[in-house]
Amino acid sequence: MPFTAVVGLENLKLALVLNGINPQIGGVLISGPKGTGKTTVVRALADLLPEVSIVEGCRFGCNPDTPEFLCEECASRVESKETLRTKSRKMRVVNLPLSTTEDRLIGSLDIELVLKEGIQALRPGILAEAHQNVLYVDEVNLLPDHLVDDLLDAAATKVNVIEREGISISHPSNFVLIGTMNPEEGELRPQLLDRFPLHVNVTAQHSIDDRMELVRRNLAFEDDPMAFRDAWTDRQDELRSRIEKAKQILGDVVLKDYHLRAIAMACDALEVDGVRPDIVISKASITNAAFEGRMEVSLEDMKIASQLALSHRTRRGGLLEPPSPDDIDRAITKATEISQRSKTRKSPTEVPPEEEDGEKGTRLSGGSFGRQSRFAQYGEQEGKKKLHKK
Repeated sequence: MPFTAVVGLENLKLALVLNGINPQIGGVLISGPKGTGKTTVVRALADLLPEVSIVEGCRFGCNPDTPEFLCEECASRVESKETLRTKSRKMRVVNLPLSTTEDRLIGSLDIELVLKEGIQALRPGILAEAHQNVLYVDEVNLLPDHLVDDLLDAAATKVNVIEREGISISHPSNFVLIGTMNPEEGELRPQLLDRFPLHVNVTAQHSIDDRMELVRRNLAFEDDPMAFRDAWTDRQDELRSRIEKAKQILGDVVLKDYHLRAIAMACDALEVDGVRPDIVISKASITNAAFEGRMEVSLEDMKIASQLALSHRTRRGGLLEPPSPDDIDRAITKATEISQRSKTRKSPTEVPPEEEDGEKGTRLSGGSFGRQSRFAQYGEQEGKKKLHKK
């Protein structure tokens, strides 16, 4: 099924495209009931994935542009002053089945051969195949704990380490992690949940017209897959072209300092755990601006990125549920307004009007916009900093 032929699921398709443009975002968790098209969309993404550079002849697909993450074989070639030849290949979707064994995931070692041949004795696993690709885990909430631990280690360090009998061999494993889950079948471990930068909750609520169109396209695809794909070639090419253009300008998109401050203020006011959400929102905002063909991040980019990055985040050390969509929009909008005004205040101690009337402040779940709120404190802090500088 062509990616552009999927009916609805716009937020999910956007989250996947953003990861295709900027793999450094790191992935997306897709939650929703059965039969909502989660797996179909992920598989359809493969046709749109861009090309990446790899070292020619490397078993692990090392990226020549990141010398700090070369495998032992490529690193030794560099040390011997050999010029690494490179080539381009298309990113692909690597599937991680629930029945996978640990050896199949991280790779296996023949100890006798290791002593004779070194890293050549390593039989690469799925984490090696996933390097510079998309690692797709269906029903990720049902993955055994020991495999989750291996996955977390690789996702955090971008390196896969295999240790057997005191022998340790490592190779790069930098991948986009995409997982799907049905909440009815169980929750996800908090440690793994936090490793998914973006989250989209897919619902089964379609309008009657959408359901009819979905059936029409499904029947047409099953009747003649080739003809159906040909009919959607132009739209596929158009989206593929947008992705390529976005990748080209991605490094030139500007995230203004007051926008960055607004992101930090919003995350702080919502009391999300850790600083990873701030980083993810910043990356996703920049990527969305590039996808729209703009060279500067806007409030709308930050709203979209915040919705995708915060809807699954625990808060206040896990004591609070993730913020609602309305809470997220209000937080990033209010933070942006305050951050913008802080640049244009006539007096360093001037307080914005909405911060004077603290009793009428709008209260969010886990964060207040009143006089004692975190937002109200930012104006005071900025004023003190400016007075101190004077």
